[in-house]
Amino acid sequence: MKTYPLTTHYKKIIADTITPVSIYLKLRDKFPNSLLLESSDYHANDNSFSYICCNPIASIKVSNENITKVYPDGNQEIITIDTDTDVSQQIHLFSKCFERDQNEFKFINNGLFGYIAYDAVRYFEDVEIQKKKGSLEIPDIYYAIYQNIIAINHFNNEAYIFAHCNGNESNIDEIEHLLKVKNFAAYNFSIEGDITSNLNDEEFKQNVEKAKQHCFRGDVFQLVLSRRFSQKFKGDEFNVYRALRSINPSPYLFYFDYGDFKIFGSSPEAQLVVDKG
Repeated sequence: MKTYPLTTHYKKIIADTITPVSIYLKLRDKFPNSLLLESSDYHANDNSFSYICCNPIASIKVSNENITKVYPDGNQEIITIDTDTDVSQQIHLFSKCFERDQNEFKFINNGLFGYIAYDAVRYFEDVEIQKKKGSLEIPDIYYAIYQNIIAINHFNNEAYIFAHCNGNESNIDEIEHLLKVKNFAAYNFSIEGDITSNLNDEEFKQNVEKAKQHCFRGDVFQLVLSRRFSQKFKGDEFNVYRALRSINPSPYLFYFDYGDFKIFGSSPEAQLVVDKG
């Protein structure tokens, strides 16, 4: 297994006049496919960090029963998923391909950033998932390693610019220059047509009745029924994220830009917390 050494460079800056949103807006045109992980819980030092990740150098994607790994040197590996494929092990092996510098920081400054969709449960549990017509055609799992990570400590009004380099020079000065720029491009947003849904009211009620029967039989102890609403639009979808964080302010917010699709949301609590490794 080939390994890719990553040399870490960093610089600390004062962050009392910048916000995660303003940083993201200044970087996204120069570095497309960037991520924003935002925390608004500044009361304790443990949960006071926001992160902007940009400049992806490697990725692992699970889509259409294939695992696609892309490495910093441009090499690509595709694995067809069958009954013997351990998806979680493949993700673990991918992460082990990168040798990172050890550092003294207690907060996240490198690693895999991305998401796992609900339908990916079939790769970890004996659950059969049948995608229906109209399902979103996005990867079940997508993780990437980013050359640049900006970690913002809201508690101390500090930010750290990291550059994880695989044989190339650090671009910290370039990013710091972009952060000092006072202006950034703004794009309009407008909706088109009416809101549509994948279920009508009667179909959703039928699903509720089915869920109640499963509960009565003891098949499950909890079910979360969802209904997808869609709205056509023109312009910049990041404006929707900005509206969401205003309408539904939460301690944890995220906006992931993958080019062809975006994922964003807000949550009142962390789903998973890892303490001391």
